[in-house]
Amino acid sequence: MSRLSRRAFALGAVATTLAACGNGIGGGGASAIDARADSTLNYMFQTYPGTQELASRASGILVMPLITEAGLGIGGSYGQGALRIGPSTVDYYSATSGSAGFQIGAQQFSSVLFFMTQEALLEFRRGPGWAAGADIEYALSDQGQSLRAETTTSLAPVIAVNFAQTGLRIGASLEGIKYTRIIP
Repeated sequence: MSRLSRRAFALGAVATTLAACGNGIGGGGASAIDARADSTLNYMFQTYPGTQELASRASGILVMPLITEAGLGIGGSYGQGALRIGPSTVDYYSATSGSAGFQIGAQQFSSVLFFMTQEALLEFRRGPGWAAGADIEYALSDQGQSLRAETTTSLAPVIAVNFAQTGLRIGASLEGIKYTRIIP
């Protein structure tokens, strides 16, 4: 098999895996995304009570109810969610990423970004796309049952909480994920 054929096979395998996993969002448009965002927030607040304090202090919250990622050498992820300011949804976003290297498997998880400053929220909303970078603090591991005390007093402009993981994926991270405004 030539090098090009291996790459084509790997890309095809990743695309097929992502399509087979499906992220459960699609076809219902904005109302389906909003319903899933409500359910995700309710679950997070019940499971991780410390997130309620973060939500009350945040300028805005991006709720990604389900992100699906898969990889076999080459990987990717996708999900859709809602940006909330107070109780209202103001925009909808997709989250996508791509990666290469040692990785295998598939997983799904929920993610919530807390924009702790008006500046961080404004920067996120102004751009045509926003890439997760060094200004994000990840507050929760997949095994954590509560937020660390320093997270609730953090000065980070954006705090990410990832939870409800299912599946197994080895060798890739959320860094490099890009958020883009969509019209569902």
